[in-house]
Amino acid sequence: MQLTASPKFGFLIDMDGVLYRGTELIPGADRFIRELCKRDIPFRFLTNNSQRTRRDVVARLARLGLEVEDRHVFTSAMATARFLAQQKPGGTAYVIGEGGLLTALHQHGYAVVDHAPDYVVVGEGRTFNLELVEAAVRMILGGAKLIATNMDPNCPTQNGLRPGCGAMVAMLETATGVKAFSVGKPSPVMMRAARKDLWLPTDETCMIGDTMETDILGGAQLGFHTVLVLSGGTKAEDLPRYAYRPDVVVPSIAELADMMDVCDWCPPWRTTPAKAAPSSMVFSSTTFEDLPVAAMSTKQ
Repeated sequence: MQLTASPKFGFLIDMDGVLYRGTELIPGADRFIRELCKRDIPFRFLTNNSQRTRRDVVARLARLGLEVEDRHVFTSAMATARFLAQQKPGGTAYVIGEGGLLTALHQHGYAVVDHAPDYVVVGEGRTFNLELVEAAVRMILGGAKLIATNMDPNCPTQNGLRPGCGAMVAMLETATGVKAFSVGKPSPVMMRAARKDLWLPTDETCMIGDTMETDILGGAQLGFHTVLVLSGGTKAEDLPRYAYRPDVVVPSIAELADMMDVCDWCPPWRTTPAKAAPSSMVFSSTTFEDLPVAAMSTKQ
């Protein structure tokens, strides 16, 4: 049954490392998303991966046991296409990427061409080869602007890592001497667009992620609240290296659900120590020592 209360806060949620690892759902992710849907708390899944359309992403999540709608997905391909449509409506692009990026560009009025494009747009893909690189280099040196859907150097796979969009873009940057403009996380272009998609103000938007360099950095730069889960790319021992820090640190999204259960699903940044999960603690030190606890607030 849908609850009638209309919350004034919502979440932007990274996927890989937060909801799943490879083909395995992270325990508690399904419960967290069910509660958001039941309580009508707005959310969007944010992914830097531009390969899949939002419908492809929904289908993959359904196989993992997460039932969501197309509107809940916001990809770097969508953000890139929206940005280019604002910059040059009806433009043209030479694309190194796959279906998600091509679909998004077409939906925003862009033609994909192989001669004299306005932009060279690079996303993730398994079809990257030197023939594509040579063509892209000629076009960039001929005046096309270089756009990256993201600058992630690698992508996690079931078997480890593979080169990401950032690695591919680095080759083009080195060959041409031209720096790419990146749209994906932590760029404010994507994160602000996703926040507007929630119809929420900045101070009622929370980014949940597993990576300090993208999810948490982007959220901190835009003034979002941030929750770091330690179930993915960032580990507790990594945190002292960073000059910025998240509002809340939890081992996984399951502990975040526990925190919010205690206060009847009020926002985690409004959860006081007395109302936090029994195993939590207030983290008031200026360093990140002694982090391995179930859940903690890092705000003093």
